[in-house]
Amino acid sequence: MRFESKSGHPVSPVMRKLSAYIAQAPRRSLPSEVNERAKHHLLDTLAAMVSGSPLLPGRCAIEYIGAQGGVREACVIGSRVVTTAVNAALANGMLAHADETDDAYYLALVHPGCSVVPAALAMAEREQRGGRALLRAIVLGYDVCARISKALGVERFRSAGHSTHSIGGTFGAAAAAGALAGLNADQARYLLSYAAQQASGLSCWARDIEHIEKAFDFGGMPARNGVTAATMVASRFTGVEDVLSGDRGFFHAHGRFAQPECLVQGLGREFDIMNTAIKRWAVGYPIQAPLDALSNLIAARGVTAKEVGRVVVTIDEQGARTVNQRKMADINIQHLAALMLVDCEITFASSHDASRLRDPAVSRLRKCIELAGSAELSRAKTTQAVVEITTRAGERFSYHTRAVRGSATNPMSREEVAVKSLDLLAPVLGKRRADRLIQTVWNIERMKDSRQLRPLLYA
Repeated sequence: MRFESKSGHPVSPVMRKLSAYIAQAPRRSLPSEVNERAKHHLLDTLAAMVSGSPLLPGRCAIEYIGAQGGVREACVIGSRVVTTAVNAALANGMLAHADETDDAYYLALVHPGCSVVPAALAMAEREQRGGRALLRAIVLGYDVCARISKALGVERFRSAGHSTHSIGGTFGAAAAAGALAGLNADQARYLLSYAAQQASGLSCWARDIEHIEKAFDFGGMPARNGVTAATMVASRFTGVEDVLSGDRGFFHAHGRFAQPECLVQGLGREFDIMNTAIKRWAVGYPIQAPLDALSNLIAARGVTAKEVGRVVVTIDEQGARTVNQRKMADINIQHLAALMLVDCEITFASSHDASRLRDPAVSRLRKCIELAGSAELSRAKTTQAVVEITTRAGERFSYHTRAVRGSATNPMSREEVAVKSLDLLAPVLGKRRADRLIQTVWNIERMKDSRQLRPLLYA
């Protein structure tokens, strides 16, 4: 059946289905396993924000937003700043991606948490929504964030120079914020139009050596864009009723690899938060599988740093380009592999300790580590790594990680997520408050007003 908008232009089935899904999200119950996974990602992202607040991108964001003033609607985590929801979303998004701690969806090439969670949290505070509504909005945001990237062609879209992280994040953040603003289906169409008009980003973010612009590109900008779209439409802004289709629409502009139907396939049955990985280690996602392989070799073979003569790490080709000899320690695969061999573990503190770059034992091992990109691993449906260690005595050991701990096919338990989060939270909040925050998230449905989180989140 042909459906026409108020302007007389047809509204596509994709837009009708997606806008209705956004509007219904606050009232839609979630399967128990999806609800539980949403708590994992909420806690993981809050921990990323808190641990990111003392880092350079976090300090820049807090200082910048702290000077803006604004109506007291939402808090900036790791500070005493309370500002507009738009400002808070920008700052908290940058905190969430101040380094490489936040979650990642490998096959969609997005980091949903650092854009969706800050936007949802800011709007939940502004609208005084409870914990259950917050979880439902987060799940919705992950769905839209991942699906817009898939609909645009993912790797081919990024290879053309676009940033899937920024564009996917903008739509995901808008959906989450719009649901919490209580927008109806007609308003959700306007919401998506304002999201599309703001959707931007270039994949040259990889050249950012201090992670400040990258924090903005992945987290701050899309979270801000999403909340901006939601608050404008909530203030009775109208717009184009189907930005996704028709002449000069979103998919017309990005039509080279576009598959618009990917946006709505499986909505309500398949939840993309279940396909998003929580990082076992607070480092870049392409390094997760190599560290997993190394930790398994250390445990199974008892390999010590002094015995190592040569290490060959093989990962997918894009990953190899992304993490090879980077200046930032937490996305430098040679440094982190050497650190794992020396310490037998990676903590947030060790991966961010600049002095370890000059550690003689780590420096020696860095020179022994070779990185290779594999076309075969590039075609895999999971992030994988093969690590081969040759000892000084000539022994050779190899391990192939096919499903890294924390990935969709090998998810972390509630207890493991709590352990990781405590490592990130306690240095900033203190152990007692960190423990309280973790327990609060596990029982977030009982929270009637998301502003109750504020006393647990300031530095």
